[in-house]
Order: sequence, then structure tokens, then C-alpha cells
Amino acid sequence: MASGNSTKRPTRRGERVAAAVLPVARICVDVPLAHLDRPFDYRVPEQLDADAVPGVRVRVRFAGQLVDGFLLERAAESEHKGTLAFLEKVVSPEPVLSADSIHLARAVADRYGGMLIDVLRLAVPPRHGKAEQQAWNQEPAPTPPVPDPAAWRRYPRGPAYLDALRAKRSAHAVWHPVPTEDWPARLAEAAATVASANRGVVIVVPDHRDSARVHKACVDLLGTEDVVALAADLGPAERYRRWLAVRRGVVRVVIGTRAAMFAPVADPGLFVIWDDGDDLHAEPRSPYPHVRDVLVQRAHLTGAAMLIGGFARTAEAQLLVDSGWAHEVLADRDTLRAAAPRVTAIGEHDSQLARDPAAHAARLPSVAFDAARAALKNGNPVLVQVPRRGYVPSLACQRCRTPARCRHCAGPLALPDGAARPAACRWCGISEAAFRCTACGSGQLRAMVVGARRTAEELGRAFAGVPVRTSGGAEVLSDVPEGPALVVCTPGAEPLAPGGYGAALLLDGWAMLSRPNLRAAEEALRRWMTAAALVRSGQDGGRVVVMAESVLAPVQALVRWDPVWHARQELAARTELGFPPAMRMASVDGSPAAVADFLLSLRLPDVADVLGPVPLDSTGPGEQEERERALVRAPRERGRDLATALFDALKARTARKDPDPVRVRLDPLELV
Repeated sequence: MASGNSTKRPTRRGERVAAAVLPVARICVDVPLAHLDRPFDYRVPEQLDADAVPGVRVRVRFAGQLVDGFLLERAAESEHKGTLAFLEKVVSPEPVLSADSIHLARAVADRYGGMLIDVLRLAVPPRHGKAEQQAWNQEPAPTPPVPDPAAWRRYPRGPAYLDALRAKRSAHAVWHPVPTEDWPARLAEAAATVASANRGVVIVVPDHRDSARVHKACVDLLGTEDVVALAADLGPAERYRRWLAVRRGVVRVVIGTRAAMFAPVADPGLFVIWDDGDDLHAEPRSPYPHVRDVLVQRAHLTGAAMLIGGFARTAEAQLLVDSGWAHEVLADRDTLRAAAPRVTAIGEHDSQLARDPAAHAARLPSVAFDAARAALKNGNPVLVQVPRRGYVPSLACQRCRTPARCRHCAGPLALPDGAARPAACRWCGISEAAFRCTACGSGQLRAMVVGARRTAEELGRAFAGVPVRTSGGAEVLSDVPEGPALVVCTPGAEPLAPGGYGAALLLDGWAMLSRPNLRAAEEALRRWMTAAALVRSGQDGGRVVVMAESVLAPVQALVRWDPVWHARQELAARTELGFPPAMRMASVDGSPAAVADFLLSLRLPDVADVLGPVPLDSTGPGEQEERERALVRAPRERGRDLATALFDALKARTARKDPDPVRVRLDPLELV
């Protein structure tokens, strides 16, 4: 029983006594049940009074078991009428949560219809005792000087944005660097500007290669003492040690991948996300938050500045601009034209133009072959982007183009390598020597998509004597040496080339544009622009050849190097159709019975509607049971009501211990 009475009474040996002041601890208990997503009150024993401060990890007895939890706050009394159990243990006196961290976690959980403990589990890394005991220099690094903003003058609003950062104003911007821009150096200058005002910075990038580049640029400008990189490959001890340095306010600037979005910097002044369209920014664990949304939420709650950077623009970033929350930081058209490569689009019909024998062997149109040959002749490397890795990862019937499927598990057939072996299933691995199309009966196969290894093989024959390097999958190159070479890569695995590539060939554009996905066009343009930005300017002979129809909007945006125009088109189309980000939308996946039951229990806002449910295709050999998906959407201004309704339905299911699970994701990145 909670009590604010500080009068002590005689106790028997071994009997615990509640703390005299603020004897009630409110605990977020680590249990995976939605209907238990609320703080629980416990009594703080006198012997744990000093260590049981808000933000520490604790252990409590819950439903007869010892479980972990976080102490959210201390209180004088509890609303609970019964007797409160005692706090069992303070795992560590180190406060790993601040009041701002708890507030942010609750806001993220509410936005995505999730549990507070799930967000805290994402925000706080696992404890490592030795790392916690290790001494760290408790004195913050000296305040760095204000960096030279000269490079930002290429963008008319660039110097004004840095001035706003220096003045500690809540400046929100969407920035598109010009091609070949040293964007890590520009981000480092923005970070140094904020650090010079003694405020914290969080920079989140998609992968470890980008993190390494930005970290180096920040260290070059700020030194090693004031910059820390949080990466998953550091190991638990080193990662936790660095995280603690940030939590204790020793380090001002944090660079990292997705998990760094919750980095607890002291007095945050700037949050940065680079390439917000990359799907690596979407957290795959419940409640599935996106880095961009979390950083926008943090900027709003703390009054910090925000910078969304990238060569392309998402519809979500465009919505922030249209709403007036963010402003554009762009180069003028003359500067852009001087820096951009020359882009040529070759469609399916154009690709039937005259080819020389070597170009035919490499499945390149003559324009692309000539561009590559000219770049190699000038001693420059050539970038070749292929949508898929592997050899021939996708096969179809030669006669009717029906996708080829395995007779045993219905998985996709592929050619694993260049050996004279029959097609095999990508799921179960069984060879298919006697293929027969289920639609027309033909026994002939054709390649739907040619993979990176097959492309490298063909280009090696077409350009005899030229080194061919591959980047993708488990072997991603960070850079390539100077000199002529063919660099075949999958999207996102493009290595850097000193001085830029002489040409870039973006093959099989139709494969990316024809994906059955809401974001297919946006994603294709993002991947193309990221690769094309590594090519020298058109004035220096840089060429980009994209294998796609020139009349398509993303191709036009690439040719004109105008991501803003395309983002406006995308946002207008999604607004008309009622899709994110114009609407808040949730996907509900599960068995037909579970989805139907979940939809019946929903208490949706009047303006919300349900699409489906529809059957989901199996995505792997182990998924034999039937699954369905329903989409639930509501206007953005009623998004919080939608999240609440979804979470209430989840709580009802866990309260009655329903064994048939459903997965609910708000604003999912993939809407197939």
C-alpha cells in the first residue's frame, strides 16, 4: 500500500520498509502484452532509495515472475487501493533514460499504435557491465570554432540556414546537393556550426559506408573527442560505452544508422537524416517507426533544427515543404546544369537500334556502348547499375512470359551461375530439368531479369582487357581505384571513384519501374539519381544512359535533374488516390479469421475506411497457410485517432489471449 507518511515504525529483521520520501516508483514493465501498456506502481524499499532514480533499469516481480523494467518516475502516493509490491532490484544506478527520452518514446508509441516498452527497447541498447564501469573522460571536448560556410554559398538559402543554426533557431530544411557534391563535408559543416553553439547533433544515414564517410568528415572538422559513431558492428561493449558517453553529455555529435535516431544527445540543436527514401530507415521491429518521423517528432518536441538531405525527394519530404514546416535549400538551375552529367534515356523500342556485335553481346544499345567506350578511352571508370544480383535470378516461359515456378514448392526458378546446369528453385533448391509451363505447356525458358554476375560476364567479353569489378550482396566495395574499369553493382552498392565516373549505365530500368509497389517510381528515381550523382559533370564529359522509356515521369525527372518536380507529381497522385503521406494508412496482416475478427473489433473514426482484405502471396517456402491483408486509412488530421483505435483492438486481443496473431503497421513503407 502506497503512503506518503514518513514516520518509521519498528521492523522485524528482514522486513522491508518503504522509502521515507517519494516511496512509489512507476515502472514500465517489460512484458509483450498490449493490454499491459501502462506504468505499474511499486514501493521503493529504503535500501534502494538512493539508486532508484528516474531512468534506471530495475527488476520487479510481475505475475509471479521477476521481469525487467524502467523506472519512469517517483511519486508520493499511488492511486492503487491495494498493497503495492516492493521493487526487487536496481540493476544499475546509471540513469539510461531522461525525461525527454521517455516523452519521445511515448509520443512515438502513440503515433504508431505501439507499446512504450517496445520503443524503449529500440532506444536503449542492452547493458554491458564492464563498459558501464570503464572510466570515460568526463570533460566535454572544447567548443569548436564556427566553420567556414563558403561551400554552402552554392545554395542561395544555404548561408541563411547555417546562420539560423548558429542562432539556435528551429530551422527545418529539405536540401538537395548538386551532383558530385561532397555531401558528408557539408553535413559536417552544419554539425560543427551547431556544436560551436555547444549543442548536440544527431546524423542518421542508411548504411555503414555512409556512416564512415560522414564520421570521417566530422572528425576532420571537429576532432575525435567530440564525435562518436554508433554502429551495430562495434560489438555490445564498445557500442554501449559510446552510447553512455552521449548520454552523459561528453560527446556532442552522433553519427549512425537507424538505431541512432534515439541517441540521447544533451541539448539537441540539429537532427539530420540523409536519403530518407532508403528502406533501411524503416525499423523492422514493432512498432515499426521510420527515422524521418522520429527525428521530426524530436525536432518538434525539443525545438531543434532539422535537415532532410538527399539527391532525390520523397513525397513525405514534399509534404513537409508544402505544409510550411520545412523550407527548400536548393542550387539555382545554372549551377545545377553546370554540375549535372548529360543524361540519355533509351526505351525498349529504342534499344532495338543498330548495335555493333560487341554491344549486342553485352545487351547494350549502341548509345550506351559508345558512352562506356569513350569513358574508358579517357581513362575513367564506368558504373553499371543492375537491379538484381546473382546470375539469372528470374526466369519465365519463352512463349507466354508466365513466371517460371517450382513444381514442388511454387518458388521462383533461376539460373544460379554460368555453368551448364538446369534451372533450380530459389526457395527449396531442387533442380527443374524438365520444365513445362503451366499456362501454355512450352518447355523453353527465358531470362526476365539478368543479374549482376551475368552482366559482369557479358561486359567482360564485350570490353576485352578492361578490369571488371562487382559490388553488391556480401561484397560491397567502398571505392575503386583510378583508371579505366567496369564497375557492376546493384542499387545502393555503388562505390566511390576518385574524380567521379566517366559514365553510368543504368540497365533494366523497366524492372524497377514495373514493381507492383506504390513507391516504385519514387524508388527508381532515387536509385538512379544516387548513382548518377557519382558521374562527372556533362562539361567534363560525364554521361548517364538509363534503359527506360523517356516519356515516364521518373525518367523525365532524371533527364532534367529535377527531383522536386517529381516529388510534387507523386504527392499530388497519392493525394488524389488517398494514399500516404496524404492519408495515414495501416496494414493489418494475418490469417483470414484473425483479420476479420480484428476488423470487427475496430472502433474507427467516422472518416476512416477499410480496403480489402485481399489474399497475400506467399513470400517463402515455409509460408503455407493462407494469409490476408486489409488496409485501414484515415485523413492525416485523424491519424492519432486511427492509431488509438488500432491499438485498442490489439489490447482487446491480448487481453483475451487470442492465439491467432495479427501484425499491424502504420504507414508501412511497402504497399504492394
